[in-house]
Amino acid sequence: MNETRESKDPGRRDADGAARTPEDPTHQDAAAHGDPWDAIVIGGGAAGLSAALMLGRARRRVLVVDAGEPRNRFAAHMHGVLGDDGTDPAELLRRGRSELAAYDVTIRPDTVTGVEDNDPDDDEAGLTVRFADAAPASARALILATGMTDGLPDIPGIREFWGSSVLHCPYCHGWEVRGRRLAVLGTSEMSLHQAQLVRQWSDDLIFFTAALGEIEPDVAARLRSRGVVVVDTPVAEVLSRDGQLSGVRLADDSEVELDAIFVASQALPHDDVVARFELERATNPMGSFLATDMTGKTSHPRIWAVGNVANPGATVPVSMAAGAMAGGMVNMALVTEEFDRAVRKVSDPAPPAEPSPAEHWESRYAGGEVRWSGDVNASTAAVVSTLEAGDVLELGCGEGGDAVWLAEQGWRVTAVDISPTATARGAEAAAARGVSADIDWVAHDLSTWDTDQNFDLVTASFFHSEVELQRIEILRRAAGYLRPGGLLLLVTHVFESEDDIPPWGRDASRERADAVGHGHGHAVHTMPTPAEELEELALDPALWDVITQEIRPREVTSPDGTQTATIKDGVLLLRRRA
Repeated sequence: MNETRESKDPGRRDADGAARTPEDPTHQDAAAHGDPWDAIVIGGGAAGLSAALMLGRARRRVLVVDAGEPRNRFAAHMHGVLGDDGTDPAELLRRGRSELAAYDVTIRPDTVTGVEDNDPDDDEAGLTVRFADAAPASARALILATGMTDGLPDIPGIREFWGSSVLHCPYCHGWEVRGRRLAVLGTSEMSLHQAQLVRQWSDDLIFFTAALGEIEPDVAARLRSRGVVVVDTPVAEVLSRDGQLSGVRLADDSEVELDAIFVASQALPHDDVVARFELERATNPMGSFLATDMTGKTSHPRIWAVGNVANPGATVPVSMAAGAMAGGMVNMALVTEEFDRAVRKVSDPAPPAEPSPAEHWESRYAGGEVRWSGDVNASTAAVVSTLEAGDVLELGCGEGGDAVWLAEQGWRVTAVDISPTATARGAEAAAARGVSADIDWVAHDLSTWDTDQNFDLVTASFFHSEVELQRIEILRRAAGYLRPGGLLLLVTHVFESEDDIPPWGRDASRERADAVGHGHGHAVHTMPTPAEELEELALDPALWDVITQEIRPREVTSPDGTQTATIKDGVLLLRRRA
């Protein structure tokens, strides 16, 4: 029982050993840093702690997730571990956790419920690890040290002595039962190997073969040549006397006195948390396991597997060595990635960051002349003229053309725009036309603006942006400000092709699109029709009635008065049901 992991609960197959608690002064949480962990190690046994030690000493931020169920918790001592022969395995883990406290390693008692790629199409996006009792965390690399479960035959009494006198590994426990009455309980082809191996520790050995069926005569003869007794009667029960294993009862009710039994258990690796990745596997006489290279790396570029989860025959020192190797190689992989990124940054510097909507629109208004013609939009006016005046919220009011007109029609207006220059010009226009008292001007990003006020009408005319803006989210939230029976009016340009843009506006449209990084003419194709607008809003049809949904052509004149053209306005009018 010198291996490193065992768990009886499939839902807790992701870590082992007790763990440092969040109250420990060395505990650090990735959320406090705001960065992904360099590595997350799932499993706090010999393999996992060794990997974390190497990474911590390499100045990496490491999280070890530990469910506290080591495979060898059934054994009181471990053997074959140089410098620690005969030590309690729990004591080894305690000392290991204490050593890790000197480094940037956090050990958290928890269970991992899943692992996924942050972005499957981006090799550098890292992984997301989900936990039973904590928020998900990101990691640049994952080390799976989750071990395995030993599946035992369903024979009464066998589990009671597992790890004490029902044994698996003769290298771990053979010396302690040397020269005594031993048996090997056949369970698989591996048992044929085990029967020959255990003979090294005692010349008083019985091999129970019933579960294997009839074995080849030459194999039986080989075993008998060294005094191994071959018995084909099934074992019915493991017997005990005074709390100690005393032998077995066979199916024919005969009894055989024994001091210890060796069993080749069924190896059940705890790799379900990475099953979604369909990692390459390797089959050996003990079963199917994750395929790794000599460093523990799996077929996924960011996932390593060490210890019994990948090597069922690994003892504690072998698992420690595998963990140490993987920890060093994970650090080297991260070092390589960091140099690759630095080289790319030097040779291909990132393009200038796209301005925020607030920066873009303030620059547009503050850097030029007044953009408002002084006239209300004709399509907006045509709809609003049929309504009884009340409280209105004007979204993206710009320099206030519609807002001033609405106030002149008797509406009490709240006019909001992202540009302080635009709203200041609107206020000047309102003062000049005598309606200042009827308009509240608000300069604020509508993505974060909120109000307790309710309105009879919410209107947004040509509420689009050449840089990214959370337009649909803003409109949905604004719809929630309407009183029962209130109206949502959206008027947009409809550009289904370049021909829908007036000739004098096409070059400007292309220039603006290129200036904000959208590419030549991209803005031409971003104006939705009323039907598309309605679909994007996805408002509950049980709460809203569609009053108007149409495209209205109208004549426009160029700024210099020399050209005319027909453009299309999309009009969408919705009523919130009372």
